[in-house]
Amino acid sequence: MIKNRFHSQTKKIAKLFRNLGQPARLRILLTIGEGEACVCHLEALLGYRQAYISQHLMELRKEGLLKSRRDGRYIFYRLRDTAILDLIREASQMLEISDPSLDALFQRKALPQCCCPNCVSGLTVLMVPEEQASS
Repeated sequence: MIKNRFHSQTKKIAKLFRNLGQPARLRILLTIGEGEACVCHLEALLGYRQAYISQHLMELRKEGLLKSRRDGRYIFYRLRDTAILDLIREASQMLEISDPSLDALFQRKALPQCCCPNCVSGLTVLMVPEEQASS
């Protein structure tokens, strides 16, 4: 009985890590952070195609890591439990990863209101990669 329960619990944990094993999914979770974001906002911030982001969002929702709400024609995604950010932070510390852009994502408490061109008409956001911004 205990052996079966232990096996079941470790399978669940392994499934979580398998889902987090996709770099794009980690980027999505970190970008959403403690706020929420629609697909077009993630598309503007991450530079991935909408279909690619949507596939990963679907898997993250199936795993129970994300919840969503609809507002008109947009669906906004939020982490079900922000403790997942702590897990990712711990993993980066274990691996001695010190990247300013990663640190900045951990410091941000919430995304600003989605302001990508698909969400707010007439407002344009210029996303400049950090390397270009400093030159």
